Amino acid sequence: MIVCYAQGGGLGHLTRIRAYLHTVHADRPATVLTTSPFAADPRVLGPHRLLRFSGPIGPVLRDLRPETLVVDAFPAGIDGELAVLPAGIVTVHLARLLRWDAYRPLSGLSRFAQTWTLEELDPEHQAHLARRSAALAPLSLIDPAPPEPAGIADGTWLIPHAGPATEIEELVSYARECAALEGRRPPLVLASPHRPPGLPADVEHLDVYPVWPLFASAERVVSAAGFNVVRQMRPWRAKHRMLPFPRRWDDQFTRAARARREITGSGGGREDR
Repeated sequence: MIVCYAQGGGLGHLTRIRAYLHTVHADRPATVLTTSPFAADPRVLGPHRLLRFSGPIGPVLRDLRPETLVVDAFPAGIDGELAVLPAGIVTVHLARLLRWDAYRPLSGLSRFAQTWTLEELDPEHQAHLARRSAALAPLSLIDPAPPEPAGIADGTWLIPHAGPATEIEELVSYARECAALEGRRPPLVLASPHRPPGLPADVEHLDVYPVWPLFASAERVVSAAGFNVVRQMRPWRAKHRMLPFPRRWDDQFTRAARARREITGSGGGREDR
């Protein structure tokens, strides 16, 4: 049995786990441990089993007796709860960019049979994982083939975001600012699991998942700088407008700066717009 530990309140952990299971295990059925509310949507996990849990993770793993445990994003868990992993299980870690200086005190003594680096890491983070992993290598994720996606009108600026209403409001405002700088007044479409209260009447709402099949036809994509949207927008990076948000562990600012440098070839450090 494959068990995936995907803690975090957002949609990104589940999207990444689904892509990993598709890329590495050809969608062999797995059990996903999470408390994310988005896991209840059958479109998100597809053929994989959802198991919600509360309390310590140790008893859950003892009951499940997995052959393989996949730990997403946080090598010691979101709060350090996986500082020491159970023996007798093949352990795999999916590593993405973290605010390593902040997370490091929780990094623990976890050891992995395999760590896959999904994007460039902080050098100290990379070194820690190299010491704690029997094998460490990069991995490019491939998302499962989507169902027939919803269509969007020509010239649409797409805003994909599953986050809180306050962030959606900021993204809508940012999209309008970017459009004004280009002398444009494009139709705006928000792709989100729910229409947030207060969404302006001139912004269309779509509940579509996965949303990445719409990226090719959108004139612009205005988003945060989460791991999945930046990865999925790579083929269309020139039309991507990113507004990174502060996160407890994820470093969206560094990710956005790196993505922009891929377009411009310019130097510079952290940036917020």
